[in-house]
Amino acid sequence: MGRRGSNPALWWVNDQGEEVKWTFGDVTDLTCRTANVLTHACDLQQGDRLILILPRIPEWWLVSLGCIRAGIIFVPGTTQMKVKDFVYRQNLSKAKGVITTDTLAPEVDSMASECPALKTKILVSDHSRKGWLDFRSLIKAASPDHTCVKSKTNDPMVIFFTSGTTGLPKMAKHSHELALRSSLPSCSRVMQMKTNDIFWCLSDPGWVTALVCSMFHPWTVGSTVFSHDLTQFDPKLIVQIMFEYPVTQCFAVPTVFRMLLQQDSASLRFPNLECCWTGGEALLLEDQQKWTQRTGVPLIELYGQTETGMATGTSKGMKIKPGSLGKAIPPFDIKVIDEKGHVLPPNTEGSIGIRIKPTRPTGLFMCYEDDPVKTAKMECGDFYNTGDKGIIDEEGYIWLLGRDDDVINASGYRIGPTEVENALAQHPAVAESAVVSSPDPVRGQVVKAFIVLTPQFLSQDLEQLAKELQQYVKSVTAPYKYPRKVEFVLELPKTVTGKIKRHELREKEFGEV
Repeated sequence: MGRRGSNPALWWVNDQGEEVKWTFGDVTDLTCRTANVLTHACDLQQGDRLILILPRIPEWWLVSLGCIRAGIIFVPGTTQMKVKDFVYRQNLSKAKGVITTDTLAPEVDSMASECPALKTKILVSDHSRKGWLDFRSLIKAASPDHTCVKSKTNDPMVIFFTSGTTGLPKMAKHSHELALRSSLPSCSRVMQMKTNDIFWCLSDPGWVTALVCSMFHPWTVGSTVFSHDLTQFDPKLIVQIMFEYPVTQCFAVPTVFRMLLQQDSASLRFPNLECCWTGGEALLLEDQQKWTQRTGVPLIELYGQTETGMATGTSKGMKIKPGSLGKAIPPFDIKVIDEKGHVLPPNTEGSIGIRIKPTRPTGLFMCYEDDPVKTAKMECGDFYNTGDKGIIDEEGYIWLLGRDDDVINASGYRIGPTEVENALAQHPAVAESAVVSSPDPVRGQVVKAFIVLTPQFLSQDLEQLAKELQQYVKSVTAPYKYPRKVEFVLELPKTVTGKIKRHELREKEFGEV
């Protein structure tokens, strides 16, 4: 980890006025204790798997690093998962242990008989629970002396379950290269963090972005990681925090920035904020422009997946092309390819691919664990096929069109859902939208928009409003892209990180559920 004198490595706060400030020395001491707790009291050994389901509390950092020190493969999960989600993940991963809080512990106990591999249960709480080890008591009594396991860069480190936007979640296994990649100059040049930066990543602790942006990237250069427990998503609270604490850079999914823009705050000119980053779903051009206008701070889109970590970006100081994902971040060599893995010329639509032959790049996932068929399916010639459609321009900037199965083929035209959602977002009636294909007896498929209205338009004649929105899309983008079908909904189905579950909407349209 980086070094930075007395400035904190971790600065954590919550609504109750509690505050934790750990130096890098504190983190070293506590993670050594954690590694000893895991290997001794919890009887977990190198190569064993531990499901990690903790909210944004300091112990999440300790357990993650403690596992890395001890060579234990950790399996992060979101605290919003239900009991069936836990059983699915536990049985598929064959994890020997689980660490969580009071919230999920009763659910785990209720289904323990269905999880034969589960042997060790660890509780992070101020209260004890029968059958569970008390992490906070154990860490106080543990020795701070620990010899780090000599893991190789290609040894497995962490297993992430994919977000499930295209079917059941898969186990994406990463090696220690995921951490190593953050120390490469090509990666550090993107965000250009400094030792005096205070970085706030609002990503859910269950996802790869949290590990990369709340630990590896900032701590590699000695920046402070800031975190608020945010037990419930509250845009007003986030605005308040940004004014109250000297956060200089932050990361969140586009939905967060969209909701912050909808707040009635007189000002969003945060005094210390220098740069904002986003990813995980398409950033609407309208939101990007509004954010910069309201805050005076750039909002830069990054691109990556559970399988890749951060793959593309626009480095600070590099020319920003609105709507672009930036350029490939070395050592990733990214091209747009056809279905046989042939590289396509600039400005030609194809699949976004990362070159894996003759050398697999540092930081790309190892495989889909226990699923060689799906792993092989993602290989396309010399490339890993991300499953996303896009184009690359003459300067190497990448533009995302959508998932392979999101792209709509209507009357011979190929239409990316983001293009239509961008157009709809410019109309004051649209709070948010999701665009999918819908069956049509004449055209085969047509564009359908599911739309959440802003409050002031809820009482309008919906049939007339649908026609108005259709005409509006025709006026701001190519007319063939307009949604021939419109359905108004109160909310859109989303993953816990805010990604729209288009596959659910598409399945509904085609009668597959």
